[in-house]
Amino acid sequence: MNESVANPSPAAPANGLPAFSAQTRLLVVAPHPDDETIATGLLIQQVLAAGGEVRILLLTAGDNNPWPQRWLERRVWIGAADRRRWGRHRHSELLQALQCLGVPTSALQTLGWPDMGVTDLLLQTTATAVSTVAAAIDQFRPGLIALPALDDRHPDHGSAHVLVRLALAGQSHPPRLLAYLVHGHAQDDGFIEIHGSAAQATNKRKALAAHRSQMALSSRRLRRLATMPERYLDLSALPAASSSTLPWQPQRWLCRWLRLSVVSTAGAQSWCWREAPLQRDGQDTHRLTALPAAAAAPRFARLALDLPSVWIFDHWGWCAL
Repeated sequence: MNESVANPSPAAPANGLPAFSAQTRLLVVAPHPDDETIATGLLIQQVLAAGGEVRILLLTAGDNNPWPQRWLERRVWIGAADRRRWGRHRHSELLQALQCLGVPTSALQTLGWPDMGVTDLLLQTTATAVSTVAAAIDQFRPGLIALPALDDRHPDHGSAHVLVRLALAGQSHPPRLLAYLVHGHAQDDGFIEIHGSAAQATNKRKALAAHRSQMALSSRRLRRLATMPERYLDLSALPAASSSTLPWQPQRWLCRWLRLSVVSTAGAQSWCWREAPLQRDGQDTHRLTALPAAAAAPRFARLALDLPSVWIFDHWGWCAL
């Protein structure tokens, strides 16, 4: 195995990653500009070094990113025109980052969805959103997809995971899925780690530096992420979820403001927590009941506070059913 091929770490599954080759086709699903570099900068370079092909599916322009914009533009109020300008600025940064990673501009596919709006698209227009992602996958025909982890606490990331999983539902030979985590804390086992060469690590740092707008307020965190090995959860090595028991035990005083949503290829349903079809057992866990038969696997549930908040990250997020 040459330098450009990932070596599984001791914590990785015994099979690790397959050796990359000219037949490798990698699709990176990135909710925002910079996710492609932070999460998959080494993986991208190693696939390209082996002669494989890479496609970046960018869901949003990253235009709803107010605090760095306020800091760099010295403004408090951000209007629609300001956001569009910021989105164009981040797109320009992304093109520079891809150049550092060796990815041609033609490999970038952008959907132009609302930043911080992927969850709404998934829950309100399920069929359209899923079919859009499915079409992108079918067009490229990847053998490997790098996608955000289900338990990533950024709502766009968790919902992107659900969209990809629903888009692949029913495929007899789906691509291999590697889930990456950018926001939140992962468990310490079951991961595949990718360690890059010195040149690949340098290229990743240069690509990250190209995202100057994001480095303005988060440079320490982003540099730390860029120096770590890339970690992926191999979803093909995990057992399929088969339980309707929810992992959450919210405090009762919060229940009046909680909203539970369930999504599958049949569509999405949403309830106030107190009106949801739930059954509670003696250990204070909750199980979903009376779901329609059409809501076949894969199914995912989301719990969220149904109140406006300045805090963008999910507290409960998604789970697989």
